[in-house]
Amino acid sequence: MTVLSGGLPVAQFDTDGIALRQLPPLRSDGINFTRLLTVEGDVADAAYLATRETELAQAVTDTRPDIVITELFPFGRRVLRGEFMALIGAARAQTPRSVILASVRDILAPPSNPQKAQKTDSIVLEHYDGVLVHSDPTSTPLEQSWPVTPALQEKLLYTGYVAPPPAGAHPDRLGQGEVIVSAGGGSVGRHLFTAAVAAAGLSPALRWRVLVGGGNAQAVIAQLSAKAPSNIILEPARPDFRQMLTHAACSVSMCGYNTALDLLQAGTPSLFIPFDEGGEVEQTLRAESLSHLPIMQMLRAADLTPERLLQEVEALLRLPRGKAPGLRFNGAQESVRIACGMAEGRA
Repeated sequence: MTVLSGGLPVAQFDTDGIALRQLPPLRSDGINFTRLLTVEGDVADAAYLATRETELAQAVTDTRPDIVITELFPFGRRVLRGEFMALIGAARAQTPRSVILASVRDILAPPSNPQKAQKTDSIVLEHYDGVLVHSDPTSTPLEQSWPVTPALQEKLLYTGYVAPPPAGAHPDRLGQGEVIVSAGGGSVGRHLFTAAVAAAGLSPALRWRVLVGGGNAQAVIAQLSAKAPSNIILEPARPDFRQMLTHAACSVSMCGYNTALDLLQAGTPSLFIPFDEGGEVEQTLRAESLSHLPIMQMLRAADLTPERLLQEVEALLRLPRGKAPGLRFNGAQESVRIACGMAEGRA
């Protein structure tokens, strides 16, 4: 398997069993996802983008893949349309032609106008053999966030959620009876951390633990510590987080895909405060789709105050733990089965 990565290199990325080819990296300018920057922070010019297109096409020539999977495109990452189409063009030119699949999560950012949805349909219908939807249609069908036409519906291949096996109990029962608050780094989770520290001060009988993600975690923790009461632990994100959820009294978090699945598997009463800056709606739609479950609630970021947070947490603490029945979490294995089956059946 070859993974072509176009983002910033990730030091902890496990490359065991795969070949990683790193393209000249790009990142978005904060929440402005249409402005692409190089590692140095310069705006990526046409020559830089052309180099990425050339390297993608060369990767197909070098590896002659049986299967090509594009992550999110053409439903998103449209600013990189040129390089995705260069990849697809090279894969289609092979003999035999590669099986071409798109891979999307449970929720997509809805198109801002009908023309974008029509263009996406056109690309899928002309160039793709199918769309792997990493969701369970009984809980979150794709049409909840995207206008699914009858023609597109025929291309959808639901795999179930892509998740590792349930974490199970923590050997030291860490997190027992705690309110665990978690979010990523940068400024994304700062409002959540600040509200949690203040809410802990209003509830001395509760034990709180705040897990701060990102490379600046220690700096954020140092700032929060100045006002932190004695009943709260502030620490960087932990590798045993999923095991701790097994014992937590409740969880407070945003609503990214992986976090939501961790909580579904653990059966932890959960409060989602979805990320919605810059017009982002993915996490809000996901939180809304899950809030019908008895142990999952949602609070919009605009309504977040220490008092409201404590009120929601106290309501969660009165709920029993429980896992949603019938949801499938074997999306990785099912994706492999589907893709390999299509490759074996090609002409």
